[in-house]
Amino acid sequence: MAASNDAGVVVVFDFDKTIIDCDSDNWVVDALGATQRFDELLLHLPWNSAIDAMMGELHSQGKTIDEIAGSIRTAPLSHHVVAAIKAAQALGCELRILSDANAFFIDTVLAHHGLAGYFSEISTNPASVDAGGRLRITPHHDFRHGSCSSHGCALATCPPNMCKGKVMEAMLQELSAAAAAGTRRPSRVVYLGDGRGDYCPTLKLAERDYMMPRKGYPVWDLIAGDRRAVRADVRGWADFKDLETVLLDIIHECAAAAMMEQDGGDQVVVGMVVPECRALSAPKMAMAVLPKAIHAPN
Repeated sequence: MAASNDAGVVVVFDFDKTIIDCDSDNWVVDALGATQRFDELLLHLPWNSAIDAMMGELHSQGKTIDEIAGSIRTAPLSHHVVAAIKAAQALGCELRILSDANAFFIDTVLAHHGLAGYFSEISTNPASVDAGGRLRITPHHDFRHGSCSSHGCALATCPPNMCKGKVMEAMLQELSAAAAAGTRRPSRVVYLGDGRGDYCPTLKLAERDYMMPRKGYPVWDLIAGDRRAVRADVRGWADFKDLETVLLDIIHECAAAAMMEQDGGDQVVVGMVVPECRALSAPKMAMAVLPKAIHAPN
């Protein structure tokens, strides 16, 4: 049977510009004085390959792994995000991260802010420190230093090293199988993101799920371009106080819907719309009048 503290909500966070208020790669490169060189590498390498190469060059210049860790620890992280993460877990939600950053940066930030134990799963680009103390960053989906991906997604918004949509598909299948086996209750997914790479996983969400795009950022613009392509309930957020408020409102809505179901409502089928939850939701945004996005690398 499902655990008693299972709220039936899985909250999936992007990392860059969603948990932290910056791009982690850019933050570290800028902090270590390598901005110009990184821009040069990006002229002939995909982003993931360029950041790995940049870490190699910084190592050869004598920059230590402690200096790299120290720089990413200073990345801005709002207390509203910390509060939202802690409150969501306290309400029985499972928390995960789906990010095109890398494991070293994410783990370092979470540990620095006391958040490492709040996430059950982190899907991102692997990172490791070799015997010489050099940080290596490898792609989540392997590819050979070129523009062609190995993940097989044809969507132009997915970089060659990581299709978040493929990861989301696997996650949804996992949750559905667990619900069918009776090891957890049927789950609603709440996904928070900002960038172009967050669009593909948005398209995988069902009507019972929620998408929280950051207003004025690329995924907001992409959703506005064809609102009908997104089945999930879309709830935007403008700043981190807004993120906290919107996320907790969604969690409470889903808790109320779950109570109705337990009190004799129709049985929930994973992947199907839940009328009670939709009835409790605020009206959907008028996506056609959204402001134009600020385009960022991810």
